[in-house]
Amino acid sequence: MSGNTKRSSKIFRHRTPMFTVSARVLEYCQRSPDRMAWLARLPHAIAQLEERWQLSIGERFDGEGDASWVAPAVRRDGSPGVLKLSMPHMEAEHEADGLRFWNGDPTVRLLEADDSLGAMLLERCEPGTPLRELPELEQDIVLGELSERLWKTPPAGHPFRALSSMIEQWIGETLAHRAEWADEALVREGIEEFRELVNSEPAAVLLATDLHAGNVLRARREPWLVIDPKPFVGDPAYDATQHLLNCHRRVGFDPLGTVARYADHMNVDADRVRRWLFARLSAQPREDWTKDRWLGVARAIARTV
Repeated sequence: MSGNTKRSSKIFRHRTPMFTVSARVLEYCQRSPDRMAWLARLPHAIAQLEERWQLSIGERFDGEGDASWVAPAVRRDGSPGVLKLSMPHMEAEHEADGLRFWNGDPTVRLLEADDSLGAMLLERCEPGTPLRELPELEQDIVLGELSERLWKTPPAGHPFRALSSMIEQWIGETLAHRAEWADEALVREGIEEFRELVNSEPAAVLLATDLHAGNVLRARREPWLVIDPKPFVGDPAYDATQHLLNCHRRVGFDPLGTVARYADHMNVDADRVRRWLFARLSAQPREDWTKDRWLGVARAIARTV
């Protein structure tokens, strides 16, 4: 986790910092009673962890997403860390288990965890510069190198869910908003593609599923470390899609060429990456189905091409 990429104040020792949450977290919590309950418990949980793990906690990082509270911390021995408390969130349910499995290769290390609170004390990346500050073509190379180390087969009895479980939840959410679809035929084709992909997966490995240049930080222990994995077991070609979704201009200008080049860096099948990207662009749940800048790209990479 970053030590300097998002504003934070100095570490305050011997007291919990003034509790605040970002507007994005508050907005996200207001959509669910479970998340509002999590928010109400959050100040007590932070104070409890400060005492139990003997931490000095600073003010929260700005810009740390909409599903967690994250702040710098210092342990009793003076070593730096990052305290993260995640709200109830299906996709991130096994983040701590994933970090235990990867054990710092190539992710940040998990120093402490309380699964009942959704809390983790994480290795702090210093200087913490995000990979997204590099040109996108350089990002592609680094992500390709990291993915080879992430994609391992977990042992028998592992806790991780199949990628298909997330996809089926997405399909259910998308179908619930069918009245809002701007292009029904395209959305239904995307849903069908989702189902065909999960039913034809190659050998399954543990995926980060949220692997992109904003979730890779410069560190001292290694040049780059992955943060915020959302582990599922499935097709490695899926893990190429989140970065592509963040490369708006490149993908919009040359979707098929961009997919092919990035798939080569990731050493995965380009056609499966194209199909996953099409399914996500056309049928993944979204807040507003009426204003969708990706529909044109989805049509360009549809399986009929």
